[in-house]
Amino acid sequence: MTDITRIDQNARRSRASVFGDLVFLAGHVADTKSADITQQTKEVLAKIDDMLARSGTDKSRLLSVQIWLKTMADFDAMNAVYDAWVVPGNAPGRACGKVELADPAYLIEVIAIAARR
Repeated sequence: MTDITRIDQNARRSRASVFGDLVFLAGHVADTKSADITQQTKEVLAKIDDMLARSGTDKSRLLSVQIWLKTMADFDAMNAVYDAWVVPGNAPGRACGKVELADPAYLIEVIAIAARR
């Protein structure tokens, strides 16, 4: 049986859960709530990079990414940051949609699944 490793856990969630060779990231949001979509996207993707590293992998091993936006008007600006971040030739499966986020100041939330090295 494979153990589950939980990273940055509290009573409600783990920021990452590792099971075998898979890493499941919780939804990540920006720290700077007053920032625009470009800055919030950069902050979220940096958090994902950090969680992946702490889980023993990196963005080149992403399998799936879900992006939730407060408004689809931010789609192009978010994609400009995201496209520069994705490793060429290693784009994961991806979905993007408009949702009502837990805090109206958040413009983006990202969830991901990756393979470990």
